[in-house]
Amino acid sequence: MSWLDTNVLSQLQTFLRLTTTRESLISNNIANVDTPGYQTEDISFEKEMRRAEIQPESESLTPFIHPVGGLVERPDGNNVNVDRESMLLAQSQLQYTLGVTVLRDEFKRLLTAINEGS
Repeated sequence: MSWLDTNVLSQLQTFLRLTTTRESLISNNIANVDTPGYQTEDISFEKEMRRAEIQPESESLTPFIHPVGGLVERPDGNNVNVDRESMLLAQSQLQYTLGVTVLRDEFKRLLTAINEGS
């Protein structure tokens, strides 16, 4: 087993990948605010993290992207709500920052262990 092949790093990798996927979806939703018939898409971040925990590590996890129901649809069929998307984008950016901070701390911990051993 490698020093870099830990459960924590694997979970952080999944966390950051899902956060990036969600940010891309949200940005795409905002970009399509004026596209007639466009339907808002998202992932269920919590469900995808749980699914990643039980899925074998050898399998690549592709998040399930789904249309968001229950949003007000305009007469042109578009249901993008810029206020909702902006709030979710801010939340997603905070999650990503948190993930990078935890990753940085994990590498500092590993570096400390390496330096203490020499």
